[in-house]
Amino acid sequence: MSFGGSCGFGGGFALLVVLFILLIIVGCSCWS
Repeated sequence: MSFGGSCGFGGGFALLVVLFILLIIVGCSCWS
């Protein structure tokens, strides 16, 4: 699942952070 080819750990970690933030936003909107 590498979108940038040879972006390495930095790109993968940034993608995980973005997905985690989106998960928090969706969770808060569902709970409120």
